[in-house]
Amino acid sequence: MTSSDRDDTPESDERNARRANPMDAHVGSRVRLRRMLLGMSQERLGEQLGLTFQQVQKYEKGVNRIGASRLFDLAQVLNVPIQFFYDEAPPGDVTGLAGLGMSDRPQEGFVIDFLSSREGLELNKAFVRIQDPKVRRSIVELVRALAGDETGG
Repeated sequence: MTSSDRDDTPESDERNARRANPMDAHVGSRVRLRRMLLGMSQERLGEQLGLTFQQVQKYEKGVNRIGASRLFDLAQVLNVPIQFFYDEAPPGDVTGLAGLGMSDRPQEGFVIDFLSSREGLELNKAFVRIQDPKVRRSIVELVRALAGDETGG
């Protein structure tokens, strides 16, 4: 590789330092998802791992890469197998967008994004506590109407 083949400019380093690797971001989002499902704060998770909540935050955003031993510790604390962090990761192409059109998105991606948000998690927990199927159906219809989804399907 010649020096002209790589971009060693400070601007290049700055751009790369701010951008999370897609796989690191995926693993981090799975850490966040599991932590939120357990109702655990970033501070509490950090305490159990000997980290600050800021470090946990960086892991969850994919800014800091999670090493093998730390991933093992996370799996123990969050009570999941290590494979959990890679579930639903895009195969082969790290971006997961190979073969998809511009407006296409992997089907399960929006579900993980939704459940990774505080609002999505709260809404999901509340929704599953509703016992009456008619009420649940009405809520789905209400949300569709609010979202402007006239298709009903």
